[in-house]
Amino acid sequence: MAELVQADAVIIGAGCAGLAAAVRLSGRGAKVVVVEQAPRLGGRATSFVDRESGERVDNGQHVLFGCYRETYKLLNDIGAADHAPLERTLQLTMAGGLDGKSFHLHCPELPSPWHLMFGLLTWSAVPVVDRLAARHMKGLLQDAHRRRPEDVAAGVDPSLTVTDWLTARHQPASMRKWLWNPLAYAALNQSPDDAAARPFVRVLAEMFGPDPHAAAVGLPRVPLDELMAAPAVEYIQARGGTVLTKRPARIAVNGERIASVKVGDTTIRAATVISAVPWHAFSGIWEESVPASLGDVARNAAGMRSTPIVTVNLWFDRAVMARRPSFLGVSDGTMQWVFDREAITGTGGHLSAVSSGAVDLVRLENDDLVARAEADVRRVLPAAARATLTRALVVREPRAGFSLAPNAPPRPKTITPLQGFLLAGDWTDTGLPATIEGAVRSGVAAAARA
Repeated sequence: MAELVQADAVIIGAGCAGLAAAVRLSGRGAKVVVVEQAPRLGGRATSFVDRESGERVDNGQHVLFGCYRETYKLLNDIGAADHAPLERTLQLTMAGGLDGKSFHLHCPELPSPWHLMFGLLTWSAVPVVDRLAARHMKGLLQDAHRRRPEDVAAGVDPSLTVTDWLTARHQPASMRKWLWNPLAYAALNQSPDDAAARPFVRVLAEMFGPDPHAAAVGLPRVPLDELMAAPAVEYIQARGGTVLTKRPARIAVNGERIASVKVGDTTIRAATVISAVPWHAFSGIWEESVPASLGDVARNAAGMRSTPIVTVNLWFDRAVMARRPSFLGVSDGTMQWVFDREAITGTGGHLSAVSSGAVDLVRLENDDLVARAEADVRRVLPAAARATLTRALVVREPRAGFSLAPNAPPRPKTITPLQGFLLAGDWTDTGLPATIEGAVRSGVAAAARA
């Protein structure tokens, strides 16, 4: 039997953007309905049960930073901030070379930007003469100290790639190899040779602005769906909201305004509808065709190229990674980062090896990917040389992010020409790459305009 439901807002998509919008609106007393087509909540930051080990495995590793202001505000609101505690300042260990030697970058608790400058000048991964190139980044860091990150990024030529921009700032190959390129891959999910410099500069300005703690790392201590999705749903439902899964939503339009949202036999009428689906799903949320007023949004979304992440989970018969650091950057390898899952699982031996912007890897056979990841781990973790690999699991996310190439289609604004319809999602015009913080900020922005 058909059912009619009244709500203040309908949010389509229960990833970080949709949940952030729903939490913010619920906190203001709005009656919200969140509709998610997938069986799991969290979008591209979710988890599943590995049938053989019984462990909860993330669909990809995520790292939070101190500059994730809206993310940590959201986590505080839903009582989950303790699930991803922040370090005091930036600590980074990189390993590489044939011998897998490790080098630890420690940024002391000095005022910004001196904490980074001091850390780089004392970092033995880079030859002494190349460390002096850090002075060429001083102007940018001081600019980030005085101005808003978006204003700093706006001054960058949009045609430049990250490599172009770093070269223009006289960053030697060693500094790019050990620091800037790994950071670019992690932040942008794309090769620095292809990704535009502007969003990278925005990330640097966010991380190395006035707050010396903004670059501090926060690693989740729970599976990703327990970090945000589960406590967000509890928060929403406690305030009278509804969260539906495995339920595709279709928007009905009357002229140039939203008429309703149809979810199976249920029709939901609301003053505001927020689309928080990813770019590749935007054209599929309409009962009929995309409204003419949103034609440009749909065409640009269809033209956005996806960028993949490949994660190889490795189970060894013993712990092979020291408690600190609990993650390690890998230079000269197939995988770029290795994370220890012990803080989440409670037992040692489970590592997560990650490659961002993995265009050349995503189509390889599982056995090949496992062999490459295992070789990287055994090279950079001496304890792994004596351990036995007991299980491996490959997780591919072909659409983990979107291309940030200089010629990429423009990203849409929150407000649209269709009355009652707003956009959220990391692919909207946040100025940030495809990160949890970008998604959360987009959801908060949509809620503010609802």
